[in-house]
Amino acid sequence: MLTGQVVGNASATAKHPSMEGWKLLVVQPLQPDGRPDGDPVLAIDTCGAGTREKVIISSDGQGTREIVGHKNTPIRWSVMGIIDESHGT
Repeated sequence: MLTGQVVGNASATAKHPSMEGWKLLVVQPLQPDGRPDGDPVLAIDTCGAGTREKVIISSDGQGTREIVGHKNTPIRWSVMGIIDESHGT
């Protein structure tokens, strides 16, 4: 799991059936100090996160397959929680 910040939404008129009904978010992974960590990722939203919110994201394939109910989903990232506040390490 990683922390990230929602930087926007994405939409797709043509997509895999397992993605139907899911809100797609563009999430920037963050380093512990809050700096960007690599490129933004596309994640399904399981928590109702909004733009600029800090979130917990996971790339656990098995967990994502269970969430969407499809064993062959191309979805890699999912938002698992919204961070209310965080404290230094």
